[in-house]
Amino acid sequence: MRILVTNDDGYLATGIGVLADAARTLGTVHVVAPDREQSATSHSLTLHYPLRVRTVSEDVQVVDGTPTDCVMLALGELLPERPDFVLSGINHGANLGDDVLYSGTVAAAMEATLLGIPAVALSYAGRDSDNIVQWTEVVARLLRQLLEREDFPPDTLLNVNLPPVAPADLKGVRVSRLGRRAYVGSLTRALDPNGREYFWIGGGESKWWGEGDPDFQAIKDGLISVTPLHLDLTNHRLLEHIGRWQLTL
Repeated sequence: MRILVTNDDGYLATGIGVLADAARTLGTVHVVAPDREQSATSHSLTLHYPLRVRTVSEDVQVVDGTPTDCVMLALGELLPERPDFVLSGINHGANLGDDVLYSGTVAAAMEATLLGIPAVALSYAGRDSDNIVQWTEVVARLLRQLLEREDFPPDTLLNVNLPPVAPADLKGVRVSRLGRRAYVGSLTRALDPNGREYFWIGGGESKWWGEGDPDFQAIKDGLISVTPLHLDLTNHRLLEHIGRWQLTL
């Protein structure tokens, strides 16, 4: 099995090292990852300057671009053969609910899915990224169950989140739906030392909600959350209804 591994935290991040080690128990791994942190870059592409690739070792290459850039370059030019799977992560921080729309980790897996390759995005919901090292064996076992299935769903990526507990305290795995999240107080407005106004996005508090089995609840319950994300964003239930609006120009 040929596996491409990437991320959005950069090629030196703890999480990508753990993911690559876990993936090597299943097959041949090639890492193509950003040269620096690219969190919250979503599905952005680099269009206005050339991308450069640096070879770190025989199976590791570094790109001065986004996670999506990494997948495009790997599949289009860098890999000698098309991979069987693309794995993205393990992200330093959760990618739950609406966060998947901003996540470079999820976007890299989404790009692979768009290009017809099965993909899994993995994230760790704890704050201390050093704890990800403990998850190598668990992740390897989970990946084996996911990647060796003959009925891996088409046009769908799997978004996996690991709970912030010790692996020995893991309660199991739950297939979950995306939750919803609202941020409060995440925008700071202030003046720099020169008296110029600036704005800073980040921090604040968040409020979660969701029906059924939302992903955030699985993490709260000490479970691994696995959420299938589909490429088709169409709200099919509203097609007929909006069609009756008789829009015209």
